[in-house]
Amino acid sequence: MKVALPTFWKHVITVLSGALGAQALPLLMAPLITRMCTPAQLGAFSVWFGIVAVAAIGATLRLEAAMVLDHGERQQRTCFRVVAWSATLLAIAITAAAAGGRALDLPFLRQLSWLAVLTIGLGAWLTATMQTTLAYATSHNAFGKAARAKVWGASTIALGQVGLLYGGAGGAALITGHLIGLCAGLAAARLLLSPPDAATGWRLDDEQRRYLRRHEKFWRFSLPSNLLNVMVGQLPLFLIGLRHGAVAAGLFALTQRVLAAPVALLAASVLEVFKRQSVHDFQTLGNCKQAYRYTFKALLLLGLGPSVVLFLFSPSLFAWVFGEPWRAAGELARILAPLYFLNFIASPLSYVFFVAGKQKMDLAWQVALFMMTVSVFLLPLPLHQSVLWYAIGYSLLYLVYLHMSYQCAQNRLEAA
Repeated sequence: MKVALPTFWKHVITVLSGALGAQALPLLMAPLITRMCTPAQLGAFSVWFGIVAVAAIGATLRLEAAMVLDHGERQQRTCFRVVAWSATLLAIAITAAAAGGRALDLPFLRQLSWLAVLTIGLGAWLTATMQTTLAYATSHNAFGKAARAKVWGASTIALGQVGLLYGGAGGAALITGHLIGLCAGLAAARLLLSPPDAATGWRLDDEQRRYLRRHEKFWRFSLPSNLLNVMVGQLPLFLIGLRHGAVAAGLFALTQRVLAAPVALLAASVLEVFKRQSVHDFQTLGNCKQAYRYTFKALLLLGLGPSVVLFLFSPSLFAWVFGEPWRAAGELARILAPLYFLNFIASPLSYVFFVAGKQKMDLAWQVALFMMTVSVFLLPLPLHQSVLWYAIGYSLLYLVYLHMSYQCAQNRLEAA
């Protein structure tokens, strides 16, 4: 007799299959990339990628999160057009600002090439548009089509970077390959999902302004909260690059990429399903505690094994997989493994703040996290000690975060 899988796990497996496909080739190519580029080149690319990631959050105004709540065709079309407007303006502004700063030889931008400086806006625009398109897929349970688009984009990035590195493009290969992959992934997503037209002008019309007012919590509270969260994630890399040089930044960047893989593969897949389930439960039951508990247990079981392996064997694994010059990255990975285990659990469950309308609570926690991170990395400590205290402080804050999110799931707190 066949045992039917719960709907939750059917959707998770669908999303996970796409995530595995999207990450399989990049993970397989990573050992080639680390042998074809230097830690300094990887560090410079990672700084560019970090700036793009932060800018992309601002470009969406976090309105793509509202896509799961608004199922009407007209509302979703308005969302796409508002995001297109904000992403276009931000892309132009940030490119002009970065070019001006590079021309003035500002220390932070000095480590970036002119190619990197002039493509920050383009990278942010492509990323923001892709995020909004994938949110549209989630709102329609189109997990399979979104998965195929992710696979196409990630595979193109990996193959493009390796091919350009092999052709002797050097550090420019990483940025160029990434941009080519973003374009390919977005084209595939639009072809498969047929989202609403995103054409917009330089100014918002009345309907678009009403949409912004109706969802003001997303750009008033969720936007700064997520900006802080992404900035905190990239801030150690930025500060390490400034204080310890591009080589140290490259080592830390590889550590982040490897430790973030379980989050990208598994936790993000669970999140896509938890979004729908938590919204449904809140609308019908007034809380989502059952979905929260189920998701928490699933994440705990999925994340425990990889975290233990990384904690015990990271230095040797990094040296074997990526080459002996990258053993130091494995030492950093060992320090950060417990933190990323908590991140693996807490990140998907954080969506409950949006569902319950508690964005102010999330913002307050992000401010505390930002202050802790800045304080730690401004102390005159060696690299390993800075990373250790960062991991301890962040882990303690994650325990508080999990408690807060569970209270929100039970709908025990007054609306923020």
